[in-house]
Amino acid sequence: MECDGHGLRGRADYFLRNTFKSTASALALGCLLMAVTPVNAQTAGQSGASALPPVTVNAPVQRAQRPVQVRRNASARRSASQRSAQQANRSTVQPELQALVGTAARVNAGTNGFVATRASGATKTDAPIMSTPASIAVITRDEMNVRQAQSIRDLLRYAPGIYFSNDTDFRFQNVSARGFSLETYLDGLRLQGGPFGAPRVDPYLLERAEVITGPASILYGAASPGGILNLVSKRPTENPFGEVSLQTGSFNRIQGAFDVGGPVDKDKTLLYRVTGIGLNADTQVDNIGEQRFSIAPAWTWRPSIDTTITFLTSYRQDPKGGAFALLPIQGTLVPGTFGQIPRNFFAGDLNYETLKYKQATAGYEFEHRFDDVFTVRQNVRYLNNELSYVEVQPGGFTTTGAGGTLRLVDGRTINRSYFSTNENLDTFAADNQLQAKFNMGPLQHTVLAGVDYQRFDFNNLARFAATNTLDILAPNYTQSIAVPTALFQNLDQHLSQRGLYVQDEARLGRLTVLGGVRYDWAEGNTLAQNTGVRVLNDDQKPTGRIGAIYNFDNGIAPYVSYSTSFQPTSVGTLLNGQPFKPTTGEQYEGGVKYQPVGTNLMFTAAVYDLKQQNVATVISGPGIPANTTAQVGEVSSRGFEGSVVGSPLPGLSLRGQYSYLDNRISSPQDVNFGKRLANVPMHTASLWANYLVQGGPATGFGFGGGVRYVHDMYTTNANNLTVPTIVPGVFLPAATVPASTVFDAVLSYDFGMRYQQWKGLSAAVNVNNVFDKTYVSLCTAGGCRWALGRTVLATLTYRW
Repeated sequence: MECDGHGLRGRADYFLRNTFKSTASALALGCLLMAVTPVNAQTAGQSGASALPPVTVNAPVQRAQRPVQVRRNASARRSASQRSAQQANRSTVQPELQALVGTAARVNAGTNGFVATRASGATKTDAPIMSTPASIAVITRDEMNVRQAQSIRDLLRYAPGIYFSNDTDFRFQNVSARGFSLETYLDGLRLQGGPFGAPRVDPYLLERAEVITGPASILYGAASPGGILNLVSKRPTENPFGEVSLQTGSFNRIQGAFDVGGPVDKDKTLLYRVTGIGLNADTQVDNIGEQRFSIAPAWTWRPSIDTTITFLTSYRQDPKGGAFALLPIQGTLVPGTFGQIPRNFFAGDLNYETLKYKQATAGYEFEHRFDDVFTVRQNVRYLNNELSYVEVQPGGFTTTGAGGTLRLVDGRTINRSYFSTNENLDTFAADNQLQAKFNMGPLQHTVLAGVDYQRFDFNNLARFAATNTLDILAPNYTQSIAVPTALFQNLDQHLSQRGLYVQDEARLGRLTVLGGVRYDWAEGNTLAQNTGVRVLNDDQKPTGRIGAIYNFDNGIAPYVSYSTSFQPTSVGTLLNGQPFKPTTGEQYEGGVKYQPVGTNLMFTAAVYDLKQQNVATVISGPGIPANTTAQVGEVSSRGFEGSVVGSPLPGLSLRGQYSYLDNRISSPQDVNFGKRLANVPMHTASLWANYLVQGGPATGFGFGGGVRYVHDMYTTNANNLTVPTIVPGVFLPAATVPASTVFDAVLSYDFGMRYQQWKGLSAAVNVNNVFDKTYVSLCTAGGCRWALGRTVLATLTYRW
């Protein structure tokens, strides 16, 4: 599919044009905030021992030991002279500023094994988790390595309050928290995708993953009330290093990966890192393969001790996109006429089964410190992806009759449909921030003001029609499939969002109050070129949050918070022809965090009351036509989340969680009032622990495992689904997906802990679903998906 402006020159113009707009906004923001900051507040930040640190995260120990070799430029030297003159006139002399901490050091400050004490996505200031009144979970690089996470869902398998379908569909990798989808961000900038071309990030390219649950619109604008998932890319480091890894396992898996980086020059003003991974494998479903190749070069330039800029780029290509089809409910969730449909059953057509995906990103993170009060940042990313997807999709079994006489025709013939789509997407995101750290009397302030901008330009061409059926007992996978001539969808869509926000972290002794407000403008122009229907959206919305947390000496920190969100609905209109309004979210939360003094452990517990309003829903009542849709719906989520993460003993790492969620449709006008939302479990629990032997003849040997429990859940919002059988008028209940309990395990060996000459070499075997439990992971009225069966991964890694 062709799209104007998608050549290399067009994409460069797109990037530069939007970057210029964003930079202009940043300059205006900086002038405004610096103009209104009180003079005495600036002075307080520059004088006395009570001044806050000049950066948001303390520098690593190794940086403090190294003499500062980064040279200042001419303007920086003048600035130093000015500072010296100012200091000479003060009674108290302040030490010279140290070099600005690099990005990689900042996002990983305080990380020890599975425990991260800071999270860049929670406040955009890398504030300590123990001083932030919000629910935050961080999956560190060490935890990813131990569990050998192969997908975004794998990353979050043991995270608190998280649920996803543990199936073979890797197109979207949807993840839910508190009953709503999590919005995915990469390095603090939103990842936007098309209907099928959702952006993809390989876990191997990441340093960590941060889950911030609850409304987060104050910092990120349009977002789900469930929260955000912020993925943090690997970045260049000052110390040279290297890693290569080979992996094999189930389904003929062959995977290789590398990660190298370090300084380019002796002064360490130029740093680099290149990370890459390639995979070729079959899948759980016959005739379906998976291939992906990713590379992510990154560079950091530090022209002075006050300035750093990191360029982050990546390219990904998936020649084979994996398995994703639903299967009939009869034979999966409920008994079929001829028994159970196998997990490896292929229901498509060999000549019409492709999913090819390409993705490229380019951006940068710029940071400059004016003095020990003001710091300015600009984060920018451009993303382009292209998708070509063709599939013969299975549906339900063929039926005959209606009402009380409805039955399956023969219980062996599946309806199928032809579907194809080509998608092309350009997105641009920029976040401009000005941070001021200062004291006003006994109050210590970290004020963050920002202007962000997002743009989404998308077009597609899709075809869809019923096609040949398939006999599951005698499947013919090379039938003559007619390609539809009529278009099913041909969208030309342009969306943009601009936001202004300000946040203040005010600290008085052990009390921290976090508050902020934001205002967003969201615009949309969607043209269905195959029908000529155009939908225009023009939405504006304020959001905010306020919270407080108190840190006791014994490590206990209780907190309360209130936050709001909004989420535009860009496609679709109401009966009166008006576009959908944005949905809104509102949450009250209270909790407690506990970090025992002198330990590497963190406990959290939270209760919350979350509502989403303006939900489009089917309504009923006197004089209302059947299937009438209106934006009067409301969904209420009330629940509890508890977690523990850390290392209670040397060599022992663990993560555990329990979550309770009562998620219901709470609008009396909704036809499903009082019912639970589909595919949302009420209870989830998990525990992972692994131990690495520290001494004796077994030094370096590691072992561990985990258990995951998911409560049963409804298949539809009506909570009462039944399906026909081959007997007329006889229906089977298919309202719930049964609960499941699955076990995982790992065995590892670090050769270098026992044999010095093998330092850096390690091996591991990971097994997910150890007992090969067969269970359904997701069901809708349209069909079900089997969960992944037993998967074995054997990995050999060498680091230097």
